[in-house]
Amino acid sequence: MGHELKPLPYRYDALEPYIDKKTMEIHHTKHHKAYVDKLNAALDKYDKLKKKNVEDLIKDLNSVPEEIRIAVKNNGGGHVNHSFFWLILKKGVKPKGEILEAIEKKFGSFDKFKEEFVNAAIGVFGSGWAWLVLNNNELEIMKTVNQDSPLSDGKIPVLCIDIWEHAYYLKYQNRRNEYVEAFFNIINWDKVNENFKNVI
Repeated sequence: MGHELKPLPYRYDALEPYIDKKTMEIHHTKHHKAYVDKLNAALDKYDKLKKKNVEDLIKDLNSVPEEIRIAVKNNGGGHVNHSFFWLILKKGVKPKGEILEAIEKKFGSFDKFKEEFVNAAIGVFGSGWAWLVLNNNELEIMKTVNQDSPLSDGKIPVLCIDIWEHAYYLKYQNRRNEYVEAFFNIINWDKVNENFKNVI
């Protein structure tokens, strides 16, 4: 059967005006689909690996044969990262619950967390991601390059932002800072809180 591209749980224009419909459509049906297709191609001759959950492959890349390890890391990572990213996007949800309490405890205030997260996202060199993760039950902000995943480092994602140019360039061009600021209007804090509660 192989890995599949799931439909988004909302319409492509659901995040307007913060992320435009065309960007979402291209991002999902072209970029994400390409990662899925290339992951399936890499695993084509490996029946046992085909049956494994993609998150498990990314968590233990050393178990993947060396000849396809980079392809699985890049394309499996792209699939995992995007699948996670789509679910934490929604307009009009305010931070609340256990995740807000944990953020305030760890960073001192939500505004301080936002400042650090924004700086991390803007500071990604080239293409990559900024993350809020749990590392040994401690919240931590981190960056990854390309399609690397915190799962490969034993860390558990709670929140992320895609900093590849294809995620924002049609609307924001080189103004990454504006895209990152706009992102805070479309975080589905209910889902982020659920992600957090599932692992604490």
